[in-house]
Amino acid sequence: MDLSTIIGIVGCFGMVALGIITGGSGLLTFVDIPSVLIVVLGSYFGLFTFSSIPNALGIFGTINLAFKIPNFNEKGLITKLMAMSEKARREGLLALEEELEDLDDDFIKKGMRLVVDGVDAEIIRALMETEVNQMQERHASKISSINMWGTLAPGLGMLGTVIGLIGMLKNLEDKSALGPNMAVALITTLYGSMMANLMMIPWGGKLKANDAREAMVKEMEIEGILSIQAGDNPRILAMKLLSYLTPADRKAVEAEVLKD
Repeated sequence: MDLSTIIGIVGCFGMVALGIITGGSGLLTFVDIPSVLIVVLGSYFGLFTFSSIPNALGIFGTINLAFKIPNFNEKGLITKLMAMSEKARREGLLALEEELEDLDDDFIKKGMRLVVDGVDAEIIRALMETEVNQMQERHASKISSINMWGTLAPGLGMLGTVIGLIGMLKNLEDKSALGPNMAVALITTLYGSMMANLMMIPWGGKLKANDAREAMVKEMEIEGILSIQAGDNPRILAMKLLSYLTPADRKAVEAEVLKD
């Protein structure tokens, strides 16, 4: 569970609630079912027009990823690639074939299979970078649905405001209708703004950052695979791979992989 996402949501909504309470209003004053229907469900059904049915139905699974910490295990990958490099230098590239089935990372397994089969380095790079690009295209499609929901929500909020104002103006003589119509008019705008700025936009940004990190790890793996094929010294390989990490992570991993 990604605590930063939880802290962000609780903190944002908590500050809004605190502002409402300290402003002298009760929280129930800001609960309006028609506004929820217009903003939340109205903007959600707008996703079916924007995207495909599978993407619209699967958006909740995508949002769920913003609450999970992705584990790319950079340290384990570097250690494994170094071990394979050492074996390849001692016994040759063909000696790695017996280890391929034991690899948990399918991306490395595909790359190393091409190496063992004697495929040219440029072809390997092109094939693997194409796979990374396609992965990012799939991620971008899902993230764009979240961003679009964040775009539609304030728009539906404004639409609810117009609906509430029209209802209020058409029933000025009915004082009992003024309050409910004014509530829909104002609260829908509030709901739309909260949904976009406290939820969808931050979640989309987090998933975009996770996508960038995963693509970086894939590029690191490509570099490692091609370095093994080229017969680089394992320590040189480690230094290449460590350059992909942040300075803080690099120091922590470097102490382990270059300890000899």
